Amino acid sequence: MIMTMIPLTPMATPMPTERATVSGQGVVTGQGGSDDLALLGLLQLVSPALPIGAFAFSQGLESAFELGWVSDEASLGEWLEGVLEDGLSRCELPVLARLEAAWASGDSEAVAEWDRWLAANRETAELAAEDSRLGASLSRLLGSLDLLPNGPSNASAAMQAMPTGVGYVTAFAWTAHIRGVPVRQALLGFAWAWLENQLAVACKALPLGHTSAQRLVEQLRPVLVTAVDEALALADDELGPVLPGLALASALHETQYSRLFRS
Repeated sequence: MIMTMIPLTPMATPMPTERATVSGQGVVTGQGGSDDLALLGLLQLVSPALPIGAFAFSQGLESAFELGWVSDEASLGEWLEGVLEDGLSRCELPVLARLEAAWASGDSEAVAEWDRWLAANRETAELAAEDSRLGASLSRLLGSLDLLPNGPSNASAAMQAMPTGVGYVTAFAWTAHIRGVPVRQALLGFAWAWLENQLAVACKALPLGHTSAQRLVEQLRPVLVTAVDEALALADDELGPVLPGLALASALHETQYSRLFRS
């Protein structure tokens, strides 16, 4: 058997990979891994495994099941699409963008103002409790990870100026800021986490099969993108949710006889 020798050429020496480092408050420095670390930080923030208790809240959806307003995959899709279009895109998402910009510029007055604006737009005791409890839980988690603002900074002053603690959206915006997550991606991540939680509620309480849940994900992914686009285009005086049905469902849920969720 004749062996054919293949000439070997010297292999190029790989260039050293620049390492990204994380400063004391989680801000990415360096170039090589900054985008990757920001993405991983966002995935951590929107993960269902994040120990802040989001799984305990349905945002009135459980009551909508009980009332018969939502009873199957099709009606659930209509409900979620409506909440995205008339709720998140006009309230949480545009304010999240403003809060992340305020944290980035050190504008503690704007942080406090938008945090109060969100609190004022919680139309029931349950919705208000959800926002404050998730905000407190996320803040405690950030403290245990040494990611809260400290020292004589505007961010620290903003946190301390709110004795009851910041709401969930405000704490989420701070986390996205220190993780270096671009605003648009932060909004997409927030909306995605909301959708996953709502589908988890439906799988437990409707019930909804996991295959049906994935069909709804496929149906609503473009709606998430549209909601973010609309949120980023709104002026301050155009903000405000228009969700009377959700508010009524949440209010009725407070006295619902049998329930799995806190809201």
